[in-house]
Amino acid sequence: MAIRTDNGVPFASAWALYGLSQLSGWWLRLGIRLERITPGHPEQNGRHERMHLTLKEAATRPAAANVLQQQARFDEFIDQYNRDRPHQALGMKMPADVYQPSTRIYRGLDEVEYPFHDWSTIVTHCGRICLKAERST
Repeated sequence: MAIRTDNGVPFASAWALYGLSQLSGWWLRLGIRLERITPGHPEQNGRHERMHLTLKEAATRPAAANVLQQQARFDEFIDQYNRDRPHQALGMKMPADVYQPSTRIYRGLDEVEYPFHDWSTIVTHCGRICLKAERST
């Protein structure tokens, strides 16, 4: 199983080891293979980009007057997209008609355990490393 994404947040981080974000690191731990499109080539993920265009046209142009009204527009779009709008890729069926929940139960992931000679620490958003309650500069 794989997930294809672009190279932006929240799927990747330009400043992290191997470009992993917290989300993509979690996916890897779940056994999901990451596929990233070439930077600057959204056509490599065309179906997803097309869905975003449909979402923008249906729910954000023009924008709603406030956050609650905007959320209501997104909720309406999701309902229509999944229940009322046939999809060519699904043989003109609606996604809600073919969706089946997974039979597997998600039980979370075990905590990562490091060998005795390794240690873990906290790195803040600004890049500061904290070791035994002491901050680096």
